[in-house]
Amino acid sequence: MTTGTPAAVDGDAPAAARPRWRLARSAVLVAVFVCAACGLVYELALVALGSYLIGDTVGQASIVLGVMVFAMGVGALAAKPLQSRAAAAFALVELVLALLGGLSVLGLYAAFAWLDLYGPALVGTAFVLGLLIGAEIPLLMVMLQRIREQSAGSAVADLFAADYVGALLGGLAFPFLLIPVFGQLKGALVVGAVNAVAGVALVCTVFRAELSRRARVAVGAGSVVVALCLGYAWVTAADFEVTARQQLYRDPVVHAERSRYQEIVLTRSVREVGHADTDLRLFLNGDLQFSSVDEYRYHEALVHPALNGPRGEVLVLGAGDGLAVREILRYPDVRRVTVVDLDPAVVALARSEPQLRELNGDAFADPRVRVVNVDAFGWLRSATDRFDVVVADLPDPDETATAKLYTVEFYALVRAVLADGGRLVVQSGSPYFAPRSYWSIEASVREAGFATVPYHVDVPSFGDWGFVLAAPGAAPPPLALPADAPRLRFLTAGTLASAANFPADRGRLDVPASTLLRPRVLEYARVEWRGY
Repeated sequence: MTTGTPAAVDGDAPAAARPRWRLARSAVLVAVFVCAACGLVYELALVALGSYLIGDTVGQASIVLGVMVFAMGVGALAAKPLQSRAAAAFALVELVLALLGGLSVLGLYAAFAWLDLYGPALVGTAFVLGLLIGAEIPLLMVMLQRIREQSAGSAVADLFAADYVGALLGGLAFPFLLIPVFGQLKGALVVGAVNAVAGVALVCTVFRAELSRRARVAVGAGSVVVALCLGYAWVTAADFEVTARQQLYRDPVVHAERSRYQEIVLTRSVREVGHADTDLRLFLNGDLQFSSVDEYRYHEALVHPALNGPRGEVLVLGAGDGLAVREILRYPDVRRVTVVDLDPAVVALARSEPQLRELNGDAFADPRVRVVNVDAFGWLRSATDRFDVVVADLPDPDETATAKLYTVEFYALVRAVLADGGRLVVQSGSPYFAPRSYWSIEASVREAGFATVPYHVDVPSFGDWGFVLAAPGAAPPPLALPADAPRLRFLTAGTLASAANFPADRGRLDVPASTLLRPRVLEYARVEWRGY
């Protein structure tokens, strides 16, 4: 095979040379395939990290994809002067891309934890990675034509076919292989290493003759530097993640894991409030779920008013920590509690962590409790059982994935599973910090065919926190404690009566309901919770 000058077209080529050309072409197309897979993984890694840290999946995806696609166009133009030395330039591009792409998650996590510069860092990282990815195809096109000259349409078809199939592999490998096996940080490092090997191997075998002595030394030295950097990052990744994570939380982290759905962090500290008291806190994707110091205020207010009436069959949506279930199980006439929580890792933690088990009264060991780890929206669509009470203790609607659980359509599904005389209670956020979000949730419940009773209580860890108690039809349920309510630490008849009163500066707002096609509650939550 002759490199450096275009070869004859395939039909005019000597028969003995054709296998070598085809083997070389296959090597180029394999490199395109691998590089495309790596490039898509870099994009997905930036989107996933942003959704974990910031929570705005759609916004993060729009920023990353928009910036990277724009930068790819710039990169394609910037590669034009490099085409005279396509092989050496391609090796350099792949080494830089492997280094920056492999370290991208680590660098962005550091920018978020220590520097508070995540937004600018994300845009800069997406632009540089897109620039390098955009330079790949023009250089590979030149390299492919140097193996065998062919029509532009045929060459483009070959390259883009390999590129798109590689993108499919990267898209499937990221959620189903890299994240479960390696996690985000190490997964990016693995992809960076694969990217470097693919680029350097192609240049140093098929196009070795095109490299000058200086270029060979540069490629070799660059490969060593990239290998050392990625290797060092791999060895120190676990310590880095622990240190960076601790930077995000006030109290010592005693448990941390990244499940398929979210980052789960448990912190514990000893605080002084008149006397020493342990404060156990659960965070999901950085959002506080409870503090053991005052969680009883929240869960008593959430559960007990809804249990004023028939309560043999209770459905709990969310609440994988078991604390709402603990309150429900205090009533001996409750026959069954069905808990529908998406993430089995949260339930497993609630079953196994000693202090959390003590806090939830080992609720999941009670034979009356049945746990289903599926999406609540999908489960309700096919549910056939009927329930006397539905307790919706779901994560706040500040992400696309959770906003659908606060829509008219969702509450209509809840209404369909309620037995005659059934009640629904929804944790609805803060009417003080996020009043439009709160009243939009209440409006959504009403539009689904419920009569509602909004109320709120003070939970020091959260501030002023609101709920919506509802029943199908025109008559709202009474906001009262059951006559046989157990002894409670916080909630009394007087406290509950005052909970239905809202101050003048936080009175009812006339805001529209939230729907699947127009998730207004998500729009409100993003604006109102900004800065808190």
